[in-house]
Amino acid sequence: MAKRKANEAGSSTGHRADALRVLGVLKAATADQIQRLSSPHLTYRHTLKETAAKRKEARTASHRGALNDLRRHGLSVDGGRTRGGEEVRLLTKDGLAAAGLELDRGPEEMGGMPKSAGRSGASHAMTVNETVIAMIRPKPDLDLVAGEPAEAVAAAQAWVDAPDGIGTITSYATEVALPATGTWRNPGVGCAWADIVLTAPEAGLPLLFIEADNCTEEAPIIAAKFDKYMRHFHRKVKDTDGKDKPMWRTRWSAPAPQWGDATHPPVLLVFHQVGKRTALQQMKNVAELTREHWQGQWAEGGFRIYNQKMPIVATTLELLREQGPAGPAFRRFGRDVDQNLWDAIGNPRRDAALARRAEEGRRRLAQEAAEREAQRPVCRDCGQKFTDDRWKASIAVDWGRRDSHPHLCDDCKARVLEGERQAEQAERERQEQERQETEAAQDSKAGGWLGRWRS
Repeated sequence: MAKRKANEAGSSTGHRADALRVLGVLKAATADQIQRLSSPHLTYRHTLKETAAKRKEARTASHRGALNDLRRHGLSVDGGRTRGGEEVRLLTKDGLAAAGLELDRGPEEMGGMPKSAGRSGASHAMTVNETVIAMIRPKPDLDLVAGEPAEAVAAAQAWVDAPDGIGTITSYATEVALPATGTWRNPGVGCAWADIVLTAPEAGLPLLFIEADNCTEEAPIIAAKFDKYMRHFHRKVKDTDGKDKPMWRTRWSAPAPQWGDATHPPVLLVFHQVGKRTALQQMKNVAELTREHWQGQWAEGGFRIYNQKMPIVATTLELLREQGPAGPAFRRFGRDVDQNLWDAIGNPRRDAALARRAEEGRRRLAQEAAEREAQRPVCRDCGQKFTDDRWKASIAVDWGRRDSHPHLCDDCKARVLEGERQAEQAERERQEQERQETEAAQDSKAGGWLGRWRS
């Protein structure tokens, strides 16, 4: 019988599960990144240690132990070191399968391995990870910080009070194929691979693709990736209902297109100032090279519509960390203002214009209703206003016959008609009584004549 491998590093089941979940999404990560995502309260512990290095060593000890035990179990391997000297860990094939169980994702949903994984530095993978962390903005559990120095508790409270991020680690996926040919499981050569895919409908972001760049690639190379995105967005396949629809809609849910604005899913481009190219110049160059994909058309009402266009939004990792998704850190290509993420990928001018149109329509209907109400007939008997049905019936002509009492409401008309019916009944009874009395008198007179004649 095979001997079960012990967790020699003494890690807990929870910490190993944390590591599997984070690595299952990010594919390559440091213990520091895993700790900040899964146990953010530890950031506010060990604050009295002398140096930042010792504080990091203390707060990441549990997750480093978990990673060491995963390696002993054959679920992870060393992936080199970052430029800062931190160890990078990767999942093995068995580790990826174990992570899929933790995340409740099938093999085709796990994505591929990140660029430069296993290479010295893994700078792009680290930027992707830091982008995910900046988007989530993990908040500490204040109960787990109780008893720490006042400065640490205050810092934790300030972060809890800061604007929220979006989703949790399970809201994200990395290195996701977007096939222009082939299938989801076996994408064709030359397809786009999204660095990050965010699905957070509960936060008003049903689908967002994110690309990270270290300012090392030339703008045409970045722009070419958006060409691949557009090829995927244009691809249609038959869904389970037998109807053709965009391939991406067979995997992800998104709202139906709004009036005149059937856009493709948005893409967020995050620049990290690592390379020699400046982030601002990269944004300008990529925007110009991708204009055909994002530029909309002016519509009546002072807004643009982006039918069959791709909203592309850019920011820097520094701004994203500082402001978060809710802050004015995002610049949509074609606009000259910084906005929060929702406004940047949305169309606030269109929404405002359509809201104005709707309000004008409501006011017009209200005015028409008021004018109609002013013309509504009033019952001459009781003074009550006619109902809509009574008003309609009072002016209707049926086979040349008009309403018998057009100036009375239903109740008063019914009462009058009942009175008229009773009067007519009484008149008929009176006439019948007179007829009977007349006949009786005539019979009596006739009987008297006959008797006298016989005698």
